[in-house]
Amino acid sequence: MTQETAIKSGRRRTAVASVKLTPGNGEITINGRPIEDYFNTPTQRTVALQPLVATENLKKFNIEAKTKGGGLVGQAGALSLAIARSLITLQPELRTVLKPKGLLTRDPRMKERKKSGQPGARKRFQFSKR
Repeated sequence: MTQETAIKSGRRRTAVASVKLTPGNGEITINGRPIEDYFNTPTQRTVALQPLVATENLKKFNIEAKTKGGGLVGQAGALSLAIARSLITLQPELRTVLKPKGLLTRDPRMKERKKSGQPGARKRFQFSKR
């Protein structure tokens, strides 16, 4: 390793995650709470920890994360991107493992804005012929 710590951020929809990655024994805290307390479902935990599992670094790093905005699913996606980016900073050779799995790509999908003269982004008011 070239450095000891990496601080990176990731985003998904309106969720933002900032991660501090340090060598350690695998302790993960999000907003001061253990990951098991913060993410309710196993799916959310799996999504958030995908980069660590893919690179077999699950028990090698301690993660301190701050998340805000969006919901828990969006925050899990943002956390995944932030962890992947910080892993690349510490170990550039891991890029060949993470890139093909799509873990370094930011999900650009956002909520479409509401248009004027309509009740929503795409929905139209009911048409009345008479």
